[in-house]
Amino acid sequence: MECKGESNKMIRIVIADDQMLTREGLRTILDLEDDLEVVGVASNGAEACTLTEKLRPDLVILDVQMPIMDGITALKQIKQGFPQTFVLILSTFLEDQYIIDGMANGASGYLLKDMDTDKMISAIRDTVVGQFILPTAVASKLVARMSELMLEQSSPTVKKHHFQLTEREGEIAELIMKGYNNREIASELCIAEGTARNYISNLYRKLEVDDRVQAIVRLQALK
Repeated sequence: MECKGESNKMIRIVIADDQMLTREGLRTILDLEDDLEVVGVASNGAEACTLTEKLRPDLVILDVQMPIMDGITALKQIKQGFPQTFVLILSTFLEDQYIIDGMANGASGYLLKDMDTDKMISAIRDTVVGQFILPTAVASKLVARMSELMLEQSSPTVKKHHFQLTEREGEIAELIMKGYNNREIASELCIAEGTARNYISNLYRKLEVDDRVQAIVRLQALK
C-alpha cells in the first residue's frame, strides 16, 4: 500500500461496533498503518458520541445496529455537535433505508463489513480529504431506491439537454452512477485526480446539486 493520502497527517479514528471481535479486529488492522490511529472504541452509539466529544477524532466509524443508541441516531448527534468530524457507516446490511438515512444525515460514506481490507483503508484516507465513499453495490441500491421514490412522487423528468453536458462530463456522470470515487474516475479516464475533481465540480454546478448523492438522483432522472 504505497498511497498514504495527500498528506502525512495522522488520521485519528473512533470505532463503534457492538461486536467486540469486529471493533478490536478493525482497530488492529488500522493501527498497523503509519498514518491511522484508533484513539477510542465504543460498543454503542451513546459511547461513540461521548468519545467524539472527549477525543475530537477526525473520523468516526459507526455500525448501524447497536444497543442503547443505534448508528444513525449517533450519526445525527455527532454531525450536529461536530460538523467537521467525518463519519463512515460500516454495516453488514445492504438495506435501502439504512443507506438513505445515513446519507441524509451527513455520513461521508457507507461501507460493508465484508469489503476488502485495502479498499477500506483507502476509503478512510479518501474520506478525510473530502471524497464521498459509496461502493458500487451501495450506489446501485441507492440509485434504485431514489428512482422508485421519484416515480412514487411523480417528479417531473429532467431533460438532459437542459444541462448541456460535455462528452467528458457525460463520461464522468456515468462513472459516478457506477459508484466510482474521484481516484477511480481519474484512473479510468487517464486524467489527473485534480482534473477529475474540476470536472466533477463543473458537473455539480450544471446539475444544480451540492454532492454525490444529489448528483446520482438527478442523473437517474435523466435516463
